[in-house]
Amino acid sequence: MAGHSQFKNIMHRKGRVDAIRSKLFSKLAREITVAAKLGMPDPAHNPRLRAAIIAAKAQSMPKDNIQRAIDKATGAGSENIEEVRYEGYGPGGVALIVEAQTDNRNRTGGDVRSLFSKFGGALGEPNSVAFNFNRVGVIAYPKSKGSDDAMLEAAIEAGADECVSGDETHEFIVSLENYGAVRDALEARLGEPQSAKIEWRPQNTVPVPDDAGESLVKLLEALDDHDDVQNVYGNYELSDALMAKLAA
Repeated sequence: MAGHSQFKNIMHRKGRVDAIRSKLFSKLAREITVAAKLGMPDPAHNPRLRAAIIAAKAQSMPKDNIQRAIDKATGAGSENIEEVRYEGYGPGGVALIVEAQTDNRNRTGGDVRSLFSKFGGALGEPNSVAFNFNRVGVIAYPKSKGSDDAMLEAAIEAGADECVSGDETHEFIVSLENYGAVRDALEARLGEPQSAKIEWRPQNTVPVPDDAGESLVKLLEALDDHDDVQNVYGNYELSDALMAKLAA
């Protein structure tokens, strides 16, 4: 299992999302505001905003909160939020990509560098690890939408590169060039997706020894806790024994 999904599954099983719902809502709202500011404040004409709203609804974010986040993008005195990507190596030598949205690049960069150093990693230069990943669209539907064979057929007809069916979701993987067209084709056939976004997917995963894996998870948790960090992607693979220990 790829690192990003593996870590999120561990945190989900620990009930961590419920414990930090206000922080989660804050990050979802910031993405909605940024998406509305960069495009149009109408989700029907702004795919990124539509995806951000879908993600917010999936976490039961109230409609009023969603609308306030959209309004904030067009209101007077709106924040000047900048999108920044950081790259580096974590414990065990794994490659990590950190996506942040910040109103103070120096503050956020210093914080991220400090966290990497604290947990045995090292922040690198721009594009120092991105070559280990593919930038792709990921459109997810719940497992209940259909059988693996039916979803594979839907992927072929919509023009997706592949469909990865797991225990809980079907994930349609698509190139950036075809992302919009495939998303629209799947939505017409299957309805609104559970999520639809652009991600960094590792080309290969690196098995991490359990001792380094524990330090890596601490780093991932610290990054995930940071208010400015939106997403963290990695090419790590944790052992089943460590996953079980962390989820206990």
